Amino acid sequence: MTHSIKNKEVFGESFLLESAKAENLYFGYAKEMPIIDYHNHLEPDVISNNQNFRSPTAIWLDGDHYKWRAMRNFGIDEQFVSGKASDLEKFRKWSEVVPFTLRNPLFHWSHLELKNPFGIKQYLSPKNADSVYHQMNESLQTADFLPQSIIRNFKVQALCTTDDPSDDLNYHKALSNSGFKTKILPAFRPDSYINIINPEQYLSNIKKLENVCETSIESVSDLLNALQSRINYFAEIGAKVADHGFEYFPDTTKWNLELETEFSEFLKGNNPSFSNPEALCGYLLKELCKMYSEKGWVQQFHVGATRNNNSEMLKKIGINTGYDAIGEQYFAHRLSILLDELNSAGQLTKTIIYNLNPTFNEVLATLAGNFNEGGMKSKVQFGAAWWFLDQLDGMKKQMNTLSNIGLISTFVGMLTDSRSLLSFSRHDYFRRLLCNMFGSEMERGLLPNDEEWVGKIIQDISYHNTKNYFEL
Repeated sequence: MTHSIKNKEVFGESFLLESAKAENLYFGYAKEMPIIDYHNHLEPDVISNNQNFRSPTAIWLDGDHYKWRAMRNFGIDEQFVSGKASDLEKFRKWSEVVPFTLRNPLFHWSHLELKNPFGIKQYLSPKNADSVYHQMNESLQTADFLPQSIIRNFKVQALCTTDDPSDDLNYHKALSNSGFKTKILPAFRPDSYINIINPEQYLSNIKKLENVCETSIESVSDLLNALQSRINYFAEIGAKVADHGFEYFPDTTKWNLELETEFSEFLKGNNPSFSNPEALCGYLLKELCKMYSEKGWVQQFHVGATRNNNSEMLKKIGINTGYDAIGEQYFAHRLSILLDELNSAGQLTKTIIYNLNPTFNEVLATLAGNFNEGGMKSKVQFGAAWWFLDQLDGMKKQMNTLSNIGLISTFVGMLTDSRSLLSFSRHDYFRRLLCNMFGSEMERGLLPNDEEWVGKIIQDISYHNTKNYFEL
């Protein structure tokens, strides 16, 4: 194996691998492991319909708020970001930004996505933007670049989408019956039914749930019955995961009879608003966690984003468009109360906690370690570096914290949390970093000089722990 600088740049085989031990671990143990992507925002209709993408912009830039933020940072006009400019114009503008993303994770991610699956090993810039665009476009019109082909190319064994409880899951059914070997499983995301942010929008969501359940919802018990019926339905289609996103973690102890009566009046349209959305959210969350436990699901808590900070852009282009940030709310005590109450009642299911504010890494890693039990490895997990922390430094900090306070050997590893089919390359990014961390410490004598021993741990983190934890 050559150790030239060129071989270690982003297109090189030894990218991120800084020692012979790291290379041996990666090529001998990590590289060929299948992928289980247990949390992403891929669209099941796109996978099921399996149609060619119209252009490189459609697969690479549309809806990618990481890239959109970088373009805005660089001063690109919004018409070339989320606006009505042509696909080629948007791509050209992105190519202007890429050379200036040095040291941003987008520089690595973007070029890894060009390398695999497109086979393009050029740094993107305005000089080659048109030729790269046309090369990508030619590939995208072939059978090898259909959505299902891309998933096969990345050796994805299973993935979990993120789905509204009211979704009919027809695309998941179609995929299950299609013979496509990758398992495409739904994940239950009930945020719209437990968080009242906008009363009018909330009631609209309730109507949607009423329609799919063919029942009226006029009380909190009606709402819980409806959500239980959807959990049952999701389970029938193969769901094993529930997911929640919180700006701050709700207080799960404040619900009372007076609030229950008021909430009923709100649902019936007799009150224009509800006075304590947090108490409602906390109560519903606790009851849902009990339902997840009955199903043996994994529950995931994403905590710490402050969303939709730019109100003008929220009005213009909506949510999930690149105007979110890291929040500063402390929530460990409230989370501990919930986990303890569930655990005491024998109703605590497997749980993954994702933290967006690195200030709380050690706090949450220690909290997760309080609720483990015999017969299961790391029942409560300190989850992978998430969102703004999903980069080399953030991933190192998360794994170092987990190593210092828990057992990284039982870690369920990487996920994409992405809307792009090209983002599976992040699993390779993670595995290279993981092998480099372990390989470096082997070289320094901090870990045993036993590649088979350490390599087995690498394979567990890359694949086996995930497969066992989610019972796939």
